[in-house]
Amino acid sequence: MYKEIITSKKGNIFLITLNKPEKLNAFTRVLQDELIKAFDYTDENDDIKAVVITGNGKAFCAGADLDDGANTFNYGKEGNKLSNEDHRDGGGMVALRIYESKKPIIGAINGDAVGVGVTMTLPMDIRIASKNARFGFVFSRRGAVPEACSSWFLPRIVGISKALDWCFSGKVFPAQEALNYGLVSEVVEEDNLINRALEIGNTFISKTSSVSVALSRQMLWRMLGANHPMEAHMIDSLAMEKMGKSSDIKEGILSFLEKREPKFPMKVSKDLPDIGFTKK
Repeated sequence: MYKEIITSKKGNIFLITLNKPEKLNAFTRVLQDELIKAFDYTDENDDIKAVVITGNGKAFCAGADLDDGANTFNYGKEGNKLSNEDHRDGGGMVALRIYESKKPIIGAINGDAVGVGVTMTLPMDIRIASKNARFGFVFSRRGAVPEACSSWFLPRIVGISKALDWCFSGKVFPAQEALNYGLVSEVVEEDNLINRALEIGNTFISKTSSVSVALSRQMLWRMLGANHPMEAHMIDSLAMEKMGKSSDIKEGILSFLEKREPKFPMKVSKDLPDIGFTKK
């Protein structure tokens, strides 16, 4: 089905593995299209309640495939492997698709994540790393600029000063530094990385309404760009009005009062309320 990723299910969690280890899982147009297709699939399937993404081999993704040499990023060159019809940045296409996801996404960074290999992880909800992972926003060392929407995401995650430091210097830094500044939330042993990612994913889904999680994900991410808390108040109020009369909130309250585990009936694929910005 796919050429450059492997997919599998671990209970209600969908595992995506970048699978071109001989090229350090370098980013290509094929990988771009397959990741977008995979996230379309996870959104459409109600049995999938969270997503984990990792890499096969010693790298997560070592950046763009440079087989085109000096023309790798020349989007106007016919046949360029990383371009698309509108000359839009391919990493940005993936980042935007991740941003629009209706399911929580956990990045399990198993090794080097450099260039687009790190920027495409920024819209993931949680990032954890193995102890041997390294990160690099190396664009200034290649005569390029931050891409994959990272000029929006990165300062919001680590603050503007650290974002500028990493982008100005283009240095490659260890997992501990990524942890110190909030780029990742945990650093774990390599052999425990996937199990820990699955454990985190299961905490998101074991006792929660999938519709509530989907709405919360979009509300929190999108309100990062709000100009005034009133915008959040209006969205919060609309979402609460929609969910306040839903079957999920009734089940949530009854299960609490009856001291039992909830069985939420609503499905993300068909019951997600329209609050003005959810992707259909």
